[in-house]
Amino acid sequence: MFADLIRRKFSAQPFSSSDAAFESTTVSLSTAVPRPAEGRFDERLSPMLRVGKLTDGKGNDQLVKVKNLSAGGVMVIVSRAPVVAEQVNLELSSQRIPGSVIWTRDDMAGIKFDQDVDLGELLAGRKPRHGFRPRPPRLQIPCKASVRVGKTYYTVDVHDISLGGIKVQPIEEYCVGKKVVVVVESLKPVKGEVRWYSDRKAGIVFDKPLDFDELAEWVGKRLELASLKASYKGE
Repeated sequence: MFADLIRRKFSAQPFSSSDAAFESTTVSLSTAVPRPAEGRFDERLSPMLRVGKLTDGKGNDQLVKVKNLSAGGVMVIVSRAPVVAEQVNLELSSQRIPGSVIWTRDDMAGIKFDQDVDLGELLAGRKPRHGFRPRPPRLQIPCKASVRVGKTYYTVDVHDISLGGIKVQPIEEYCVGKKVVVVVESLKPVKGEVRWYSDRKAGIVFDKPLDFDELAEWVGKRLELASLKASYKGE
């Protein structure tokens, strides 16, 4: 069944960006947690890896790249090394998978899932019994942004951000369908379109996905800033 799924996924249609990710993200039928090989990882493959979101025990999010995936765990490339034995959650293909960190090495970490996952469901990109297209993992990083709609500027709060879009508030309903330019603190201006509106919140889809490394670095800096502010308050 699993092999049939892989064949259907790659032979029935041309590669999309998510399909291409599996060309570089190694998937194993084993239930063992993947371990790093002695050979150096080919950085040319890095942009092709599957992207997920790792949430640590304190609720801090970071984007990760999945290098190896099995039913029992995953090896991910991280921007900030998690703590060994820490309980974490990995969001992958719109599924939230609880687990624990069992090893770290340089910019990689091994995570053992609390329960073996159904690789067929995970690779199909849907939650069990509920078919839908997975969306990029969203990071909840509170900050401000500016949204330009025509000649009108909105100063908004960012509810969450992903490689593919952003949710902001407040904004007006007439903006739905409008082309916009979004400027988030410390990120380059991004062009997009307002796709939905509800209770003064709006979802904006970027015309071009953000660069993974740029967003990952931005998230790291935001978390460092938040930690510094928290330490100052504690003194």
